[in-house]
Amino acid sequence: MSKRHKAKPSEQQPAPPLSEGTGAAAGSADSPAAAAPAGDNGNGESHVQAETVASVSRRPFDPKHPTTPLHRRVDRSFLEYASYVIRDRAIPSLADGLKPVQRRILWAMHLSDDGRFTKVANVVGDTMKFHPHGDASIYEALVVLANKRYLIEGQGNFGNIFTGDPPAAPRYIECRLTDLAREELFNDDLTELVPSYDGRNQEPVALPCKLPLLLMLGTEGIAVGLSARILPHNFPELLQAQIAILKGEPFKVLPDFPTGGLMDARDYQDGRGSVKVRARIKIKDPHTVVITEIPPGTTTDSIIASIEDAVRKGKLKVRSIHDYTSESVAIEIKVPPGVEAEQLVDALYAFTDCEVTLNSRIVVIKDHRPVEMTVSEVLRENTAQLVDLLRRELELRQRRLRDELHFRTLERIFIEERIYKRIEQCRTAEAVRRAVHEGFQPFQKELARPLTDEDVDKLLQLRIRRISLFDIQQHRHEMETLQAELKQVQKNLKNLTAYAIAHLERLLERYGPLFPRRTTKSARHEEVDARAVAFKAFKVSYDRESGYVGCKVSGDEFKCECSRYDRLLLVFRDGSYKMIELPEKLFVGSEVVWCGLPERDRVFTCVYADRRANYLKRFTFGGMILNKLYSLLPEKGRILYFSPDTPERLYIRYKPAPHQKIHQQTCDPSKVEVKSARVRGRQLSIKDIAAVGDRPPRGWDPEATTTEVVFA
Repeated sequence: MSKRHKAKPSEQQPAPPLSEGTGAAAGSADSPAAAAPAGDNGNGESHVQAETVASVSRRPFDPKHPTTPLHRRVDRSFLEYASYVIRDRAIPSLADGLKPVQRRILWAMHLSDDGRFTKVANVVGDTMKFHPHGDASIYEALVVLANKRYLIEGQGNFGNIFTGDPPAAPRYIECRLTDLAREELFNDDLTELVPSYDGRNQEPVALPCKLPLLLMLGTEGIAVGLSARILPHNFPELLQAQIAILKGEPFKVLPDFPTGGLMDARDYQDGRGSVKVRARIKIKDPHTVVITEIPPGTTTDSIIASIEDAVRKGKLKVRSIHDYTSESVAIEIKVPPGVEAEQLVDALYAFTDCEVTLNSRIVVIKDHRPVEMTVSEVLRENTAQLVDLLRRELELRQRRLRDELHFRTLERIFIEERIYKRIEQCRTAEAVRRAVHEGFQPFQKELARPLTDEDVDKLLQLRIRRISLFDIQQHRHEMETLQAELKQVQKNLKNLTAYAIAHLERLLERYGPLFPRRTTKSARHEEVDARAVAFKAFKVSYDRESGYVGCKVSGDEFKCECSRYDRLLLVFRDGSYKMIELPEKLFVGSEVVWCGLPERDRVFTCVYADRRANYLKRFTFGGMILNKLYSLLPEKGRILYFSPDTPERLYIRYKPAPHQKIHQQTCDPSKVEVKSARVRGRQLSIKDIAAVGDRPPRGWDPEATTTEVVFA
C-alpha cells in the first residue's frame, strides 16, 4: 500500500463556500467531505479533515475570532447570499432601470417577437430558460409590467389596479412588446451578453435602454440590510427634464401614480423625502360624497375596509357605502343625518386610507454596487447614457454605410469593367482570387479602402441575374442616397447634443398624448386635525347605583357625547379629581359629583366644608396630566355643591342650632373672583350647612328671615 500523504498546516485550505441553493450535505459537491483530499480514515473523512476537526475541538472557542470551518463557511455564504439578493434580485440597475427578472422577461419576449400576441404561459416558459427561480415570480413581474403600459401590451384579464382583482391564469391571457419597447429598449449589436445561470443560453447584462425606465416604472425592493422605494414619474415630464438637462436649463420632476389622486410633494426633496397622496373626493350633493381616485398602494376594497374600521372604532359616521368601480373608481358614501358633507370628507382624510404618506429612497445598482441617488442624479445619468447610446448607434450606422458604399463601388467596377470575365479561364480558387485582385489594381483610387479577400468572396457570390440586369442609373441613385445618409450621420455625430434633443422631442411628440399626468401635483394639503374632525360617536353616562362610568354604561347622570380622542374629567365628593381616557366601562364608585369633558378655561363653582368653615370658590381647572390625581380642597374637606359655569344665585339652608337666629341665606356667586383650582375661596359661614343649591332646597321657608351673604 502506498503511504497516505499528510498535509502540512500551511497546505490545509478552508472549505469552499456553499453554492447558491445548496446545503452542506455529506457527499455534495460543496461539502467539506467532497472538498477534502483523497484518503479515507474509515469514517468517510480524510486524514486532513479529521485532523483539522480534532485540533479545532481541542482549541478553546473565542467568539471574537471564530476560526472554525463552520464559521468561515457561514460568514462567506451569508455574504455571498446578501450580495446575490442585492445585485441579482431586489435592487434595480441604473443602466436600464430593471430588476433581473424584468430584464429576462423582456429579453425572452424580444427573442421571440413577431409583432403578434403570445400566451403569457409561453413567455413565462421562455423566461425560465434565463431565470433561476420559479414561474410564479416571473408571472407576477410580467403582470406588473403590463399594468404599467409602457413596455408590454396585454390582451385579456390582467387584473384591476383599482379594485385589486387578480389577473387570469397565464394560459388565458396574452401579451406582446409595445412599439416603445421595440424601438428604445433593444439593439442586439450593442447588447453585452453573458451565460445564463445554467450556461445553456446567453442573457444581457443590461439592455441598451434609451429611456429613463427607473423613474418611469418605479419599484420597491427589500434586500439583505437594504431597501429601495422608487416612486413612478410621468414619462413625458421625464423627457422634458432630459431635454432641459441637454440644454443646460433647470428642471424639476415629481411622482405620478397610475391610480391618480391629489399629491402634496413639499417634502419630496428630490427623491430623498416623502409625498402625501390623497384620494380625490367630490361632494355630489349635501347627502353624498364620491371617491373618484385613490392613493397608490390602496384598492377600493382596502379603502372601504378602512372606512368600515373607522366607523367601528367611532372615528366617523356613514349611512352606507356603495362601490360602483369598473374602469374608473366610483365609491359612493352616504352622509348620515346631522353631519355636513365637508366634515365627512375631512374625517375620511384623517381616519382612513384616503390619505397615505409614501417615503422615497432611490437605491440602485451602479457599477455592480448599491448606490443611493437623487432623482436629478438618476436623470443626469440616464441622459448621459442616452447620448452615449445614440453615439454608438450612429458610429455603427456610419461603419455599415461605409461598408455598403465600398461594396457598391466594387460591384459597379466588377460589372462595368467585366472583371468577372477574367475568372472564366481560372481552374483553382486561388487563381480566381488572384484574377479579381489583378482586375481591381487600376481602380484602387476609386475605392474607400483596399480590396480584401472578404470583399472578393462577396463579389463572387453575385448572381448572373444581378450582373445581367445591372442598371447604372439605379445604382448611381442608390449610391447618392447612401452618401446623403452617411453625411447626415456624420453631421449628427458632430452635433450629438442636438441630435439627442431631436430624438427626445420626437418621442415626446409621439408618446406624450398617450401618457397624460394622472396625479394632480403640488396640491397644498391643509392639515386635518384628527381631534377637530372626529365624530361624537360615543355616548358617555354615569350610573350611581353600580358606580360605573363609560360609553357602554346605561346610566342617567352626566350624559355627554364624545369622540375617540376626547378625555373624561371626574370630580369626587372628597375634592379629588383626575382626567382619564375615554373608558368603555370603568368602576369609579358612587361619590362622583361631576363627570364631563375637561375644558381648561371653563369656570366652575364649588361650595365645600372643612373642619373650620364653609367656603365658596370659582375656578378653572387649567392643564392636567392624564391619570394623575389632584385635589380641589384642603385635607378632610367635602364638596357640598359643585356646578359648571356660575349660577345666578345660591340658596343655603343651615342645620338648626341653639341660639341660631338666621337659618337660611342666599348669595351671588358672581361676586367671587375666578382663580385657580387650588385656592381656598371666600368664606360663606361657620354654621353647619344642611343643604345648598341653585334652587331653594327642601325645607326652605319662604316666610322665614333670609339674609344675603356679604363677602369681606
